Amino acid sequence: MISDQRNQVVRKKPGFYSTVLPVYNGAETLPECLQALLAQTLPVDQYQVIVVDDGSTDDTAEVARSFGVQVISQPNAGPAAARNRGAQAAQGDILLFTDADCIPAPDWVERMAAAFTEPNVVGTKGVYRTRQRELVARFVQAEYEDRYDRMRTLEPIDFVDTYSAGYRRDVFLAFGGFDTSFPTASVEDQEFSFRLAEAGHRLVFVPDAQVFHTHDRTPGEYARRKFWIGYWKVRVMLEHPDKLVRDSHTPQVLKLQMGLAALGALLVVGSVLTSAGSVEPGWWLALAGLAAWAALLVSGLPFLIKLLRRDPAVMLVAPLLLFVRAWALGLGFLVGLLRLPAGRPGHCETSSPPP
Repeated sequence: MISDQRNQVVRKKPGFYSTVLPVYNGAETLPECLQALLAQTLPVDQYQVIVVDDGSTDDTAEVARSFGVQVISQPNAGPAAARNRGAQAAQGDILLFTDADCIPAPDWVERMAAAFTEPNVVGTKGVYRTRQRELVARFVQAEYEDRYDRMRTLEPIDFVDTYSAGYRRDVFLAFGGFDTSFPTASVEDQEFSFRLAEAGHRLVFVPDAQVFHTHDRTPGEYARRKFWIGYWKVRVMLEHPDKLVRDSHTPQVLKLQMGLAALGALLVVGSVLTSAGSVEPGWWLALAGLAAWAALLVSGLPFLIKLLRRDPAVMLVAPLLLFVRAWALGLGFLVGLLRLPAGRPGHCETSSPPP
């Protein structure tokens, strides 16, 4: 079995990197992830792998230990708390984060680490890739690629996702790590990167740092994920209201599409209610609603044209998924507005390791 040489480090030293992997019931996907992390191009004595078992009920911890990596177990507290726990135990000056359902490319650690040779770089963001052939998964990848195209033009960035993220450990801890009041994997990574960027710290995009992922396979899976992103986004916007206007990751046209989707739905429902009320038929409202939805598609033309060039087969599902994305995000955001303000905006807890 693979040796645990990476974890035989008696003291923190410069140029040493700690990869933190939070896992909850990930026994099925974890082996491929760990195999990839333990077969990196970086020399064996320059990094460690820490798995934080977040109260799994399967044999996640046993699987991780079989690979000879450091394993930390805690009661289920969510991925933000698990990442914070791993960061506190890390021996490296640089923290790298990915997820148990990701397979890092062989040079992922090396690519992520290289960006930190610039002393003013505090955080790094890598990219998703996928080998899937399902049309929905390919649409999801095209969506990410579209955003990466935009981020390549920006320096610095303000948006880092933990599927491929890196931070200087001292800064990460000084800022309290991820907000543990986010109970699930949602947008806690966005919130943390916004905090760093607003404090003037430099975050950079590293497009060559790749992790392979299994994206949503069906429109239903895609819609559910987008709904919860929209829902938790309200919390982030309450804490960082300026990011509602612009950030380095979210296309401005997406906000327009959410508005057009909602407007179209309101107009179509209004036409039905008007007709049902035995007043003048509301056909004009229905036409206006359809026009709003047509405008949504027109607003997506630059993306659709790019998609047609890169992966034309995905055009079979792309128009539908543009609608699904706009509706799911908008509905999630609306539900979040109705429910989340009852909480404590701006509240940030940091997890502490048990004695």
